[in-house]
Amino acid sequence: VTGVQTVLFRSGVMVALCLFVSAANAEPVDRYDVILSGGTIYDGLGSDPYEADIGIVGDTITAIGDLEEALTSARVDVEGLIVTPGFIDLHSHADGPSDDTGLRSRSAKRRAAPNLVTQGVTTVVVNQDGRSPRDIGRQKKQIEERGAGVNAVLMVGHNTIRRSALRGPNKKRPATEDEIERMRVLLRRGMDAGAYGLTAGLEYEPGIWSATEELIALVNDIVPYGGVYIVHERASGRDPMWVVPSHDSHDHPTMLDSIHEVIEVGEATGATVVATHIKARGVDFWGQSEAIVEAINGARGRGVNVYADQYPYTSSGSDGSIVLIPDWVNDDFDGEPLDFEEALMEVLKDPSRMSDLEDDIAHEIQRRGGAERIMIMRHPERELVGRSLAQAAHAKGMDPVQMAYLFQIEGFTRRFGGAVLRGFSMDMEDVEHFAVQPWVATASDAGIAIPEDGLVHARYYGTFPRKIRQFALTKKLISLEDTIRSMTGLPAEIMRFTDRGRIAEGVKADITVINLDQFRDRATYFDPHQYAEGVQFVFVNGELVVAGGRLTYALPGTVITPTLQGRSLPTDD
Repeated sequence: VTGVQTVLFRSGVMVALCLFVSAANAEPVDRYDVILSGGTIYDGLGSDPYEADIGIVGDTITAIGDLEEALTSARVDVEGLIVTPGFIDLHSHADGPSDDTGLRSRSAKRRAAPNLVTQGVTTVVVNQDGRSPRDIGRQKKQIEERGAGVNAVLMVGHNTIRRSALRGPNKKRPATEDEIERMRVLLRRGMDAGAYGLTAGLEYEPGIWSATEELIALVNDIVPYGGVYIVHERASGRDPMWVVPSHDSHDHPTMLDSIHEVIEVGEATGATVVATHIKARGVDFWGQSEAIVEAINGARGRGVNVYADQYPYTSSGSDGSIVLIPDWVNDDFDGEPLDFEEALMEVLKDPSRMSDLEDDIAHEIQRRGGAERIMIMRHPERELVGRSLAQAAHAKGMDPVQMAYLFQIEGFTRRFGGAVLRGFSMDMEDVEHFAVQPWVATASDAGIAIPEDGLVHARYYGTFPRKIRQFALTKKLISLEDTIRSMTGLPAEIMRFTDRGRIAEGVKADITVINLDQFRDRATYFDPHQYAEGVQFVFVNGELVVAGGRLTYALPGTVITPTLQGRSLPTDD
């Protein structure tokens, strides 16, 4: 065995690796394309870590053990690093209903998913919250033809098929039996094209008006495929986010009601169901994680296959550009074009409407975490940026509701609301209580981002390192083994993957290699486009997408379908 050389991988990126070449008279031994040598392996199943070499041939792990004498084209010294399965992002917006975005972007740089692979992500489950293309087969073909940096799992969106199936202009109603049958046809068409299941967005139109019976009928149709149902809740707190107290009744589901509905669907159908981005949002709903966890544990004890996923932040996506003034303020404005300040002033002149407005704004402030937890991200007055709503109101000598008026009057006048605000609507104790549950997978709820994009949630760049750094290593709320399982073996269990989500012989070589001392998220809400630190190597189907801590921009991802997992599709029999 001789020499240390620089090896050119298929990705085109030069990385320093040890090249071992057998002497002319050496005994024949196994040969591998790549050997990862001396790393500490976390298998993704929650087992104790152990040290071993990993041999890769093509896109598959073919050996684990002592491979010191084995021949290889490239031996990577990973001693002192941890080796894990590639992370599986169970709730991703890396692709969705629109062409030329995400994994189907015309930009190869974007399709490489740099913000995701630098966290260690190798597989994403897309078409979330009930939004998908109508033609799943076309989406699959486009991803495969254009190439992607990560593997993709496609789902059928309930809102997409519901919008197509309902007849007439009024979508704000329960579906008829004929319309449900049309949805079933569209759903089965998507499943036959390679989808893994159904997603729903019951806090969004037109899913808001669906009945539980409609969902049960649809989910029953994915059971023969081994399909999974992933549902965005009807409400994430005391009421749905679209509720405005002055204009809507108080008879709406809470997050706990939403959880019970997910359980009911799972119990009625036998399907695997997922309460996605589980949370307890709003000051008046903090502490409800205990009741939610109790309900899910109870259902699981009865044999219901119910799970959840979560991102480790106290601010949600919809918290990111909140407007405290309700839309109805603009409804009666007579002028053209719409003048937000003038519309607000007209309401403030009417005592009755002003009272409704005050109540609605106060409600929104509480729902978004309270005045102390609403951050000013952008405003013409630079000294206000970075302050909370409470701090800004105090500085101006007014209450938070009045400050919301002032944002519109003295802020960005052409922007409804007058300022860019971010709420922190969840309490960390609830977030942590969910995070340690053995049935909660880690998921980003994020799309693909590149540094040229505008403000995005910090979770786009930091979800996976943040959970490991904050919850496992710093706070020690959950073991490192179980944290890694929440990102690998658990989502693989939920999706019923047979060849991913663990380190074992015969599974696909989706592998993440991490310097644990350095592994951390760097993204902030004011400066989110910062790649995580500490990921040294990431293999997707045996090909490097991160090498020596640097992006390769390779596109080795594939679309994972149930048939690739050895499942047979249902037949007419």
